[in-house]
Amino acid sequence: MSDSTGGFLSRLRRDLGSVESYAAMVGMLVGAGIFKVTGVGSELTGSGVILAYLILAPIVFATSVPYMVFVSTPLGLQPGGEYSNLEHTFGGRRLAFLAAWLKCIAYLGALAYLAQALADYGLQLLAPSLGEQATATWGTVVALLALGFFFFVHVSGVRWFGRLQVGMCALLGVSIAVLVVPGLFVIEVANYRPLLPHGATGLARALAPLFFAYAGFEALAHTAGEVRDSRRRLPGIFLRGIAATTVIFVLMSVVSFGVLPVDTLTASEAPMATAAAAYLPTGAAAVVTLGGILAVATSLNATMLVPARIWLLLARDGLLPGWMGIVHVDRGTPVPGLAVSFVVAAVLLVSGQMSLALNIAVFALVAVYGLHSLALLLLPARNPELYRQVTVGLSPACQRGAALCSLVGMGTLIVVLVIQDVGHIAATSLGQRLSEQSLTSLELFVLWGGLGLLIYQVRVRQSAA
Repeated sequence: MSDSTGGFLSRLRRDLGSVESYAAMVGMLVGAGIFKVTGVGSELTGSGVILAYLILAPIVFATSVPYMVFVSTPLGLQPGGEYSNLEHTFGGRRLAFLAAWLKCIAYLGALAYLAQALADYGLQLLAPSLGEQATATWGTVVALLALGFFFFVHVSGVRWFGRLQVGMCALLGVSIAVLVVPGLFVIEVANYRPLLPHGATGLARALAPLFFAYAGFEALAHTAGEVRDSRRRLPGIFLRGIAATTVIFVLMSVVSFGVLPVDTLTASEAPMATAAAAYLPTGAAAVVTLGGILAVATSLNATMLVPARIWLLLARDGLLPGWMGIVHVDRGTPVPGLAVSFVVAAVLLVSGQMSLALNIAVFALVAVYGLHSLALLLLPARNPELYRQVTVGLSPACQRGAALCSLVGMGTLIVVLVIQDVGHIAATSLGQRLSEQSLTSLELFVLWGGLGLLIYQVRVRQSAA
């Protein structure tokens, strides 16, 4: 099984170039994050959201360095991401499998959430007069259709994923320019005051939800098996892609908080569209609203790619059934893995239980990022042969400094998340959290982590039998 599935990896087609890779990364980040969490962040820290994005940027840069280093090694020729990197650093698969498993859960929850968000945005633009019940019904239908459409795109071939992503990102860029450029000339400085209405505590509480805007940057690593000259191209794309995204986040936040009072943005379900409507003519404001739809669509498209690529490696190593690692001979795509992603996300949507996967997303990704940064610190000692094959143009001191900075940043975010979760657990009963679908990320981390370890043990025993 392992050999044949490993052979399936060679069927992946390197149809993606630099332009498609930039589109995959920027589209993943400038998605539901900036268009949706700005309102959440403003409730916690007001216009300090701008400062929060600037604080998070160097932490994200530092966290991307381990990915840049690992992808510049021979591991950067396959779509394993953290799974391969942790396996080759720590010398075992249990920890690597747990990280990959939790990441897949987070991405499947995000997949369902993004499909629903895309439907909500679309109905808001095209059918704003629908009643509440009709909106809920049609929202589910449209979300399932959106999932089906992107599933079809990915099954057709990674080149179609890339072409669609580039096209949507180009249109998204136009909508962002329409929002930002005119908005810079109508800013009222008084709207920024007070910068931190809830002090340093509010700023700290806003960092975790706003980090969601940056979360997912590492999805680029999972395109490694399908990007031409991936070891040379991807490290630079990580660096420049995050830099471009940070500029976009800051500019969009500067404009939105500069043209509207904080209370107005906090109350809005679509803060960027609300800001645009304040100073743009109707047609231009509609372009920004369309940009919100495209932002979610680009994230959905990129999110669909990741779990199936992780399952390729897990199936190759016998930790998942071999059929989950099959790549279509003609299309070069992992069709069974994509089908599983589609089915799971659809079930989460229809059942209304997407919170069981989505609520763990930030916690799981932050934990994986921290573990991955630790792997880079240990790599020279644990796997010197692999470390000697690093080709990225960063000095060892820069690599270690970035990994340490990332560890501190991720550790701080985890502490903030744990404190919030413990407070919520103390204030509510388990029955209440179950009925309200508000199980904390800490509880879900333990639940999904335990299930993942159980699956790992079962698969290991089956392989040994």
